[in-house]
Amino acid sequence: MHKKVWIAAGDIILVGLRDYQDDKADVILKYMPDEARLLKAYGELPENTRLNEGIAGGIDEEDEGGADDYIEFEDEDIDKI
Repeated sequence: MHKKVWIAAGDIILVGLRDYQDDKADVILKYMPDEARLLKAYGELPENTRLNEGIAGGIDEEDEGGADDYIEFEDEDIDKI
């Protein structure tokens, strides 16, 4: 990303893993809400992904630490994609 773009909780982003630093990644793209809906419709996002909820709609103070607020991806060989 060449411009500075604010990323909030609940935003759908594309990250690129670094070859030389295993514990870091770079944000490549922040998807707009309509793009995120298309990704979900095309099956590119898990069915349990909540869209357009962000901070105001999805996080309560009674939440138990946000244990379900992440997506776990399977490891795949990049050459097969």
